[in-house]
Amino acid sequence: MKIREIASGLQFPEGPIAMDDGSVLLVEIARGTLTRVTPEGRVSVVADLGGGPNGAAIGPDGAVYICNNGGFNYTTESDGCFRPIGQATDYSGGRIERVNLNTGKFERLYDQVEGLGLRGPNDIVFDAHGGFYFSDLGKTRHSEMDRGGIYYGTPNGASVHVIARPVMTPNGIALSPDGQTLYYAETEGARVWAFDVTGAGEVRKDGWPSPQGARMLAASPGGHYQRFDSMAVDALGNVCVATLIHGGITMISPDGSLQSHVSLPDRFTTNLCFGGPEKRTVYVTLSGSGKLIAIDDWPVPGLALNNTA
Repeated sequence: MKIREIASGLQFPEGPIAMDDGSVLLVEIARGTLTRVTPEGRVSVVADLGGGPNGAAIGPDGAVYICNNGGFNYTTESDGCFRPIGQATDYSGGRIERVNLNTGKFERLYDQVEGLGLRGPNDIVFDAHGGFYFSDLGKTRHSEMDRGGIYYGTPNGASVHVIARPVMTPNGIALSPDGQTLYYAETEGARVWAFDVTGAGEVRKDGWPSPQGARMLAASPGGHYQRFDSMAVDALGNVCVATLIHGGITMISPDGSLQSHVSLPDRFTTNLCFGGPEKRTVYVTLSGSGKLIAIDDWPVPGLALNNTA
């Protein structure tokens, strides 16, 4: 596999989306922007959202839907790694936003679900019905932390409901190739969980001792400091999880029986998406060092997401 650096100097990039013109849309969480990076590495701001734009996905109307976590505080470690350290001093609240790519204008769709405010929306995936699942990681403060949730919303801002709540640190979220399995990554426990989808915005739930009704697909074998972040699914249904601390991408087979890991040079490898010819290029956000990289000739093509080519 060949690794190329496309852009550097980004302010905690996340949420990459590979576009048809070869550019990559991503968020810069610390900058508060939705940003476009051209294949030549030119960086431009599409929308100045404020807060902490996190996960992003193209909707059926061609707009970009953003999970905005409301903002983090940050620190820089002695080795230069730039990382979040909890809820921002100027935290502006969690919300889901829609961005018009032609104008850069944006609107707020949801900031609460069934009477409870969103705390730290994190990642988002659209299904074939035009709705979207999203995770809310919650927020951490000096002596406490939120429990988050998994939700389903419609892109017109008219309806949103709980899939599972409370949930411990849900982060990346994705669907299987047939749309029948909803996956999410648990950050703190470095585990991947799965729900069987029974309809648009509906899942089957297991009883106790499942903590939230999901079944555990896999737990990280890589040590107690590892964390799981966002994810993508390849054309064979393998779940590819951006992995923190150990830094890289962890691949998990659909039945959870096989795992492998590609190491990358950043402890905050936060997200990935597939693009390029035959979707054999993996674009990865290295957030601790502020870079977007590409890995060419990935062995398995990526899954074509709903609303993208």
